[in-house]
Amino acid sequence: MDIGHFRREYLKSGLEQSDLLADPIEQFSRWFKSANETDIPDPNAMTLATVSGDGQPSQRTVLLKYFDENGFVFFTNQKSRKAREIEVNPKVNLHFVWLELERQISIAGIATPITPSESARYFMTRPRESQIAAWVSNQSSKISSRQLLMKAFQEMKQKFADGEVPLPSFWGGYRVNPSSIEFWQGRRNRLHDRFLYTRSDSAWEVERLAP
Repeated sequence: MDIGHFRREYLKSGLEQSDLLADPIEQFSRWFKSANETDIPDPNAMTLATVSGDGQPSQRTVLLKYFDENGFVFFTNQKSRKAREIEVNPKVNLHFVWLELERQISIAGIATPITPSESARYFMTRPRESQIAAWVSNQSSKISSRQLLMKAFQEMKQKFADGEVPLPSFWGGYRVNPSSIEFWQGRRNRLHDRFLYTRSDSAWEVERLAP
């Protein structure tokens, strides 16, 4: 199928260095707020890229749950494929695409597990059935049928019927501490605006990149 004719111009806005805040986390917060106010579905959805021990990249969509000056936090089964790859190579990339705003953000950094107490605080805010699902799914492993998965879910639901659902020992969060953050704004004729923040000691340097 030839889809080379799929194209459109990006005309919504531009981006100049004078528009940018000195701190890329604050700049991310500004753009995230705009995405949220634009009613974009799941503005916290991001692509997480990891690399296996033999050099094979893999990607999946995860949800950003909070961020601050220390980095960007997501949660997962810590025996999943992504977690195993992070253990071997903690260098990861996060990528946000907000097409409605003609914007992208790419974040490179190091992923490290957060503390069990920090994971527990977030886990207790999840819907109860999401908590139970965390116990059921041996994420990334092969399963023979969905029926067996749902059977395990019902059994676990019964097990925890009379009390709180505890945090599984194999489930928790990762914080991505950024080494670089790129902001991309679409422009006419594919001459997009790109600015890359790079950490230098305790400060950030910012440079314009060619589109």
